[in-house]
Amino acid sequence: MIDQYDRNINYLRVSVTDRCNLRCTYCMPKEGIAWIGHEAILSYEEIGRIIRIAADEGITKVRITGGEPLVRKGVVEFIASLQGIRSLNDISLTTNGILLESCAERLYAAGIHRINISLDSLKADKYREITRGGELESVLAGIRKAETTGFSPIKINIVAIKGINDDEILDFARLSLAHPYQIRFIELMPLGKASSENDGRYLANSVVKERIAALGALEPVDGRANNASDGPARIFRLSGGAGEIGFISPVSRHFCQSCNRLRLTADGHLRACLLSDEERDLKTPLRAGASNEEIGAIIRETIARKPKEHGVSCDESHIRKCVKEMQAIGG
Repeated sequence: MIDQYDRNINYLRVSVTDRCNLRCTYCMPKEGIAWIGHEAILSYEEIGRIIRIAADEGITKVRITGGEPLVRKGVVEFIASLQGIRSLNDISLTTNGILLESCAERLYAAGIHRINISLDSLKADKYREITRGGELESVLAGIRKAETTGFSPIKINIVAIKGINDDEILDFARLSLAHPYQIRFIELMPLGKASSENDGRYLANSVVKERIAALGALEPVDGRANNASDGPARIFRLSGGAGEIGFISPVSRHFCQSCNRLRLTADGHLRACLLSDEERDLKTPLRAGASNEEIGAIIRETIARKPKEHGVSCDESHIRKCVKEMQAIGG
């Protein structure tokens, strides 16, 4: 599926729920949010049908997200059911890790072998503050379990926030020296109501990279510039490190020219750009009896309208913000 800017759109991120067992400060506003009603959320059967149609159209890679996907009952069995879609060659998962220890082995058996885990602090009190109640040890136990189970790569995602966790940049980077993890620093993005609570906290990855240089030179990992499994991350390694360090810079270093993604929201809308509020409704025609060809046509139309770029810049006085909350989009 080639869009009007000659990008091959072959990657679908699927939010199976807007629910989450954390309330991260950069993801949700302080007052909380109204959850999407149960009937408004796509069933597993509906999600599976959309994925199969998308695969017939050219999607080869699917990532399961939330909210927190592991809070939805039956998610492991649903993931296992996707293994029967022959044209999919990569199915992965993003999680906050709270429930990972208890289901890592079942996820691996279901066909998930690559995993992304969100972790924004290595200090228990600060982690609890950022997540509004999360227990750090649960995530660390989940990471250890993922490693012993055989997941590879294990990617640790850190949203770098000025004045909040930027004092831990070196601590996170050191993890890549001792463990075979890919430590990924992600720039804070202006999404939803929570973005107004984080004004002035944006930190460019160029600053993060400069600070990590105190540990030694960051060596580009040869042959990884176009590795699809790395996505938009620019990958480096500290000399002698067991793991890698990645930088995802959607604000300061746009990667729109190589974006290959669509996003299916928990309530059945298809988005061609994370930072654009334009989306197409798939749920209504799906429940009205639309054929696979009609659903496929909507997918193709969404791709045809995929914007050239998202228009967000690191000039905070001119940042255009996305209205929809991150946990409902699927990150």
